[in-house]
Amino acid sequence: MIEKVNVAHKFSLFNEHWSPKIVAELNGQQVKLAKLHGPFVWHHHDDGDELFLVIQGRLRMEFRDRQVWLEEGELLVVPRGIEHRPVADEEVQVLLFEPAGTLNTGNTVGALTVAEPEHM
Repeated sequence: MIEKVNVAHKFSLFNEHWSPKIVAELNGQQVKLAKLHGPFVWHHHDDGDELFLVIQGRLRMEFRDRQVWLEEGELLVVPRGIEHRPVADEEVQVLLFEPAGTLNTGNTVGALTVAEPEHM
């Protein structure tokens, strides 16, 4: 069935940080929504690029050699294999686009790993 997704409504349905929710799938890719707050773990993804689109708030993407600030409406693609760490000083709402099955913590497994993201 073809249905539209209201991103603002989906964000209103959860409060957890660093726990991505799948809202759509296409061509072997997943569209996920997540609320972020604080620093994440350093990690990389061997098998896929990862797109971050800031819906609300401000996100700092740290790389080993620099950092990139993302404002509302801005996106960044982190290429596969590049070590990175998202940091949100205040709560940030992001839309993620990545290959299905991508582990949120990439090559690092720990307390923030979400092995099976919820479908909304």
